Amino acid sequence: MTQTRAPFIIDWSSRSKMRGPGEQSLGKLLHDLRDRLAPEAQGISLTYVDDRGMRKLNREHRGKNTTTDVLSFPSSVEKGAFPHLGDIVISLPTAEKMAKKFGVSRRREVETLVIHGFLHLCGHDHEVDRGDMMTQQAELERELLQEEPLAMSLKRGRKPGSKVKRLKDGSCVVVTGRAAAALVRREGVKKDKKVKVRKFTRPQEPILKRGPGRPRKEATSPSPTKRLVRRRRPTPSRSGVIA
Repeated sequence: MTQTRAPFIIDWSSRSKMRGPGEQSLGKLLHDLRDRLAPEAQGISLTYVDDRGMRKLNREHRGKNTTTDVLSFPSSVEKGAFPHLGDIVISLPTAEKMAKKFGVSRRREVETLVIHGFLHLCGHDHEVDRGDMMTQQAELERELLQEEPLAMSLKRGRKPGSKVKRLKDGSCVVVTGRAAAALVRREGVKKDKKVKVRKFTRPQEPILKRGPGRPRKEATSPSPTKRLVRRRRPTPSRSGVIA
């Protein structure tokens, strides 16, 4: 006698400007996770948010004023109530950044976050165990997705204001506080040195070159001519007397 499969209702919602994978992309994965980890569950909620909404949830429920990639909210089901497993909240902008970092699609990154969040709903906690949850997550990715698991550390993002510092051996470390401020000042000094300062000079008056030959004398205004006054000669007297 074959056992009938219990119904599993997935409540999809989105508060993000970006578009996340839906029923056709993740429906089978969620059903497989339910069959493997929580066969008694009959419902789950999956919500997409932006970094701002995720930061608000992280601050209200965990006391951390930073965004993150995924949060899980297990439901405390009372006896006789609908067996709802809980809520998984995923930040699509953060998932997009991580997907670009690993060179995979956004859907592939969201699949990893769904498995991670589902394990939290089932009571697993990687912050207190000795790596059991992350080991099980890697096994589920290989088995259910037929792909190698994506790297996932406890802190996948950086604090606001932090900077990446490259060491002499080529490795990189994340620095915060005064070290990050000093790195910003150092980078600013390097940029200032690379800027070329152009000196602007006043254009000089063009020098006129003389052609071959003797230079011509500048024309001078003619001097005013003197008027000659002729004296009249005395005319002889006509009486014939010689004085």
